[in-house]
Amino acid sequence: MLAAPAVRAQGFPERPIRLVVPFAPGGGGDTLARLSAQPAQTLLGQPLVLENRPGAGGNIGAESVARAPADGYTLLYGTNGTHAINEALYPRLPFRPDVDFIPVVALTRIALVLVVRKELPVETGAALIAWLKDRPGQVTYASAGNGTTGHIASEMFRTAAGVDIVHVPYRGNAAAMTDLAAGRVDIAIDLIPAAAPLLEGGAVRALAVTSMQPLPSHPNLPTVASFLPGFEVGAWDGIFAPVGTPTEAITMLNAAFRKGMRQEGIVTKLRLRGAEVAPIETPADFASYVAAERQKWASAVRASGAQMG
Repeated sequence: MLAAPAVRAQGFPERPIRLVVPFAPGGGGDTLARLSAQPAQTLLGQPLVLENRPGAGGNIGAESVARAPADGYTLLYGTNGTHAINEALYPRLPFRPDVDFIPVVALTRIALVLVVRKELPVETGAALIAWLKDRPGQVTYASAGNGTTGHIASEMFRTAAGVDIVHVPYRGNAAAMTDLAAGRVDIAIDLIPAAAPLLEGGAVRALAVTSMQPLPSHPNLPTVASFLPGFEVGAWDGIFAPVGTPTEAITMLNAAFRKGMRQEGIVTKLRLRGAEVAPIETPADFASYVAAERQKWASAVRASGAQMG
């Protein structure tokens, strides 16, 4: 049994809980949200009903939760996009990440992968940089859209490597990866869950991961830091509740998600998608982490020059 008898005694949860996923069905975020919810709902004793509300980089779904009753029965699957990048990217955000939400639990950290079209004549990250420097302004990189994690990470790579590459934004990861596989664009830095299906089928080639250490799921892939010292970037996700949600509900939800995420089968499934369970235990620690991430990603957005109207 889940060790939260005081909350159980007060009856939470007494009915299904709505978990808003602010991204389209079938994408990387949607997949990770569903994996994370499966064990938690068993431990809570109530269904977690996932509702996809995509649009505006996650802002539409996030706003709907920010305006929802603060009773623990409406939650947000949030990311570094909704709670760190978008605040710097959109001049008029319809909610305030640091004011309208309570961080409940950190779920995973997700590495990105540097991938190229399979015909590109390079085999290593260092060779890629040399190849790019010989072709300033002639090479294209794909992203899931302006201001997405992949876009900002690619701009960080462009700056760190000192190369001139041209951004081609798409409407979502799937479209970007499809065109990369078709050879219509040259390279991409995207979330491993988004790139994994094409990597497994050999439609694109991976050169490196953006984590500081090699990934258990891809142990043979070097890190970008091995040829660009100090380079590290990763996405993350977690559960957020509207501000004012009772502490007892937050405690119960945190315990259920943390215990569920550490089940061996779930850890294995997450690793296959390039995600590792976040080593953050308490809501307070998660709040501190999110605050630091807001500053880091704001600096990256400003450096990229990305802006959404």
